[in-house]
Amino acid sequence: MHIGGIFASAGLAVLVGLSAAPAHARTDTATATATGGTVTGGTAVNAAASAPTIAAKEAYLVDSSGTIHFAKRETRKVPVASLVKVMTAYVVLREANLSDLVTVTAADVRHGIRNGATIAGLRRGDKMTVEELLYGLMLPSGADAANMLARKYGPGRTAFVAKMNAAARELGLADTRYTNADGLPNPSRGGYSTAVDQVKLAQLALRNPKFTEIVSTKVRRIAKNARHRAYTWRNSNKLLTQAEGVIGVKTGYTNAAGFCLLFAAERDGRQFVGVVLGDQNERRFKNAEKLLDHATQQITAS
Repeated sequence: MHIGGIFASAGLAVLVGLSAAPAHARTDTATATATGGTVTGGTAVNAAASAPTIAAKEAYLVDSSGTIHFAKRETRKVPVASLVKVMTAYVVLREANLSDLVTVTAADVRHGIRNGATIAGLRRGDKMTVEELLYGLMLPSGADAANMLARKYGPGRTAFVAKMNAAARELGLADTRYTNADGLPNPSRGGYSTAVDQVKLAQLALRNPKFTEIVSTKVRRIAKNARHRAYTWRNSNKLLTQAEGVIGVKTGYTNAAGFCLLFAAERDGRQFVGVVLGDQNERRFKNAEKLLDHATQQITAS
């Protein structure tokens, strides 16, 4: 199943639908953040003293109508750790067939272990489908899976990163630069992005049903077969079980980036997508839930 067409057509829709969002973020969200208000059409409305206090260094939340419910340093360029893997998945889903087979090499195994990264625990010699690898990439945040996918679909890591950066330019993510497929600190701290760009990318990626299916999965069990051993992967996104309507998206952590969470939920007929960057481990999930509850209350009040 090749699903690049879904992303290609969705790209135009999202670029049109979100074209005004960066302007809002750059010109009006400082006021919204200071007052706890919501930005709609470039105007801060419904300022509320009850707006949550979010201790993350950067945060941003928008809904599918284009309303910005919260923004804090949303255009500052910072490392985003394993949130990078959202673009890795985006590029792979655009180029690969889900049934393609990729063989785990010793270099793939070493890549995750040597860098002290989170891994999917892939074993040398196992033959994995792209679909299986995407689960290993997004649920346990496997750097070994990222290395395999970049090696296959660059081909090679350098060529794959070039494709990631080309996709970022194509999608209008002007404040994003990738240096690897997994968000690890080397080289160049894993590149940089902004809260606004991360939310825009997630909105686009979530238009692909397979991506949404993967990032909303809590546990993925793959039985042993003739190609590979058995695997069980648990989603590191605790928000899936802690808050109403959550459908993903991705966790991340490095020393430079802090604890990060890109999240999405569907409530009251709207999709909400947000991010907290530079946060603490458990607090990021609480902050995300506070932001979602705040946005829901804003809509109800209006």
